[in-house]
Amino acid sequence: MLLRRRSDKIDVLKKVPLFGDLSRRHLDLIARHADEVTLDAGRVLARQGEHGLEFLLIIDGGARVERNGKAIARLGAGAFFGEMSLIDGKPRTASVIAETPVALLVIHRRAFGHFLDTVPGLQKKILLALCDRLREADVTLASMN
Repeated sequence: MLLRRRSDKIDVLKKVPLFGDLSRRHLDLIARHADEVTLDAGRVLARQGEHGLEFLLIIDGGARVERNGKAIARLGAGAFFGEMSLIDGKPRTASVIAETPVALLVIHRRAFGHFLDTVPGLQKKILLALCDRLREADVTLASMN
């Protein structure tokens, strides 16, 4: 997937629940700072233990999430990752590996922080996504006992 124009990025962002109800102005701001990257299957998109430098949004393709070498989740179009390390400045908690060729929108640390501070509702949406992930982890842990 090649997004040739900023309006193409905006169209993709509108379909992602995290960004879907943002104003056109805010979507345009995010699109201006989001770089499109395409990578082959097998590429490590984020490595556990490393400090994160970017927020990543899958726009096409699939990836698996691994913690300590064990697959714990699968991600597809619309899924995002990397926000935790950007928010708290601590190393990444898991690795993400492309299972298919993937197209990503990449937002670097500085722009991501700016968006959190200036885009109304984005902080809450990210908090809700983190809550969902925590609840999913609790269910997974409970099923292991």
